[in-house]
Amino acid sequence: MAKKSKTSSLSAATEFNPDYSQVKTDLKRIGILGGSFFVIIIALSFFLR
Repeated sequence: MAKKSKTSSLSAATEFNPDYSQVKTDLKRIGILGGSFFVIIIALSFFLR
């Protein structure tokens, strides 16, 4: 049986470096859209009474 060395598992763990820049921009866009929709709904509730 072949044994796994600890250095190969450590290097594999340090190689994983995902890029979340697109996720951050998407979450920011979702927050801005959600907030603007709430403001629009509140403004419309005053005008439609």
